[in-house]
Amino acid sequence: MPLDPPAPALSGRSLRVAGTAFAVIVLIVVIAGIAMRTSDAARLRDRAEAQSVPSVLVIAPGNAGAAARLELPGRLEAYYRAPIYARVNGYLKNWKVDIGTPVKNGQLLAEIETPDLDQQLLQAKADLATAQANAALAETTSKRWQALLASDSVARQEADEKSGDYAAKQAMVNAAQANVNRYAAMKNFTRIVAPFDGIVTARSTDIGALINSGSGAGPELFVVSVTKKLRVYVNVPQNYAAMIKLGTRARMSVPERPGKYFDATVEYSSQAVNVASGSMLIQLAVDNAKGELMPGEFANVSLELPRNAQVLNIPPSALIFDKAGTRVAVVGPDSKVILKPVIIARDLGPTIEIASGIAAGDRVIESPPDGIANGDLVQVAASEEKTAATGGAARGGRDKQ
Repeated sequence: MPLDPPAPALSGRSLRVAGTAFAVIVLIVVIAGIAMRTSDAARLRDRAEAQSVPSVLVIAPGNAGAAARLELPGRLEAYYRAPIYARVNGYLKNWKVDIGTPVKNGQLLAEIETPDLDQQLLQAKADLATAQANAALAETTSKRWQALLASDSVARQEADEKSGDYAAKQAMVNAAQANVNRYAAMKNFTRIVAPFDGIVTARSTDIGALINSGSGAGPELFVVSVTKKLRVYVNVPQNYAAMIKLGTRARMSVPERPGKYFDATVEYSSQAVNVASGSMLIQLAVDNAKGELMPGEFANVSLELPRNAQVLNIPPSALIFDKAGTRVAVVGPDSKVILKPVIIARDLGPTIEIASGIAAGDRVIESPPDGIANGDLVQVAASEEKTAATGGAARGGRDKQ
């Protein structure tokens, strides 16, 4: 019995120790939680800051020393094209060839019936016969009077009058003969023939049609064209007119043959700028021996132009147009943006030639983000930068083709 009282004292001390331990544990948990939250907030802040810096693709300006190409629309025409009209009035008797038919020089295309011309020719021949008979009589009379003049049987004046009458009658014979020849020549025009080797590209008449002579009174009967070689007409803007020389090479394509290119060469130039269009007309020749091209077609013509070795080229997407003018965004050594004003030399479509404002070693942002400004921090995507350099070389390679 004397040992029972100390038990309550031991139980209170244990509770105090346990409470202290619990408080320490709680404090450790709280401190650990605060530290973890602080670390997470720092990481989140760092991640947000990293994501707020835009990633850009940079390229190096290309060297424009090689040949460039100017893309322009053009139209194809036959190298020779002859619309054929009738030279006599009448009715079409028959036609021998239709569209798409190859013809040779002098080959018969059609025949015309000319009843009026036939009668005029007969009348001209009758007039010639009359004139010849009158001339023969005048000649005989003149000879007789010359014989009488030798014996002084007639006056010289009368003999000279007979000689003059014979000369006049002979002149009438010549005139009648010329009239006959004229109608005979017109009769030859009843045969419509091809003026050269080519192909019939149009037929605008038929059997029994009324034919009117001349090029203004009626439609063309046939059109004969040379299509083994074609002409290509292109209007070159004034900015590039001085660069187009005779012999300049070009590539040509037509919509119906995608991926197919034809070689052409500049043959002639108008050497004048059209006031209405501000362009100069040039003529190119393209071989069409295989008949893959047709007159009248639309064509895309790529002209080869010389380039200045001092000029650099960039893609059009790298340009920034705003109230400050035309500028280019360049990434500096500290990964900050520098906006440089530039002067455009020529717009070649896939590339832009820059006359001044950038250097060959600049890292140009290919597609600057909207609202980019001087001093903005950017990060360059290393893998994309390599791809961009490869793409730039590919563009330059295409320009050299």
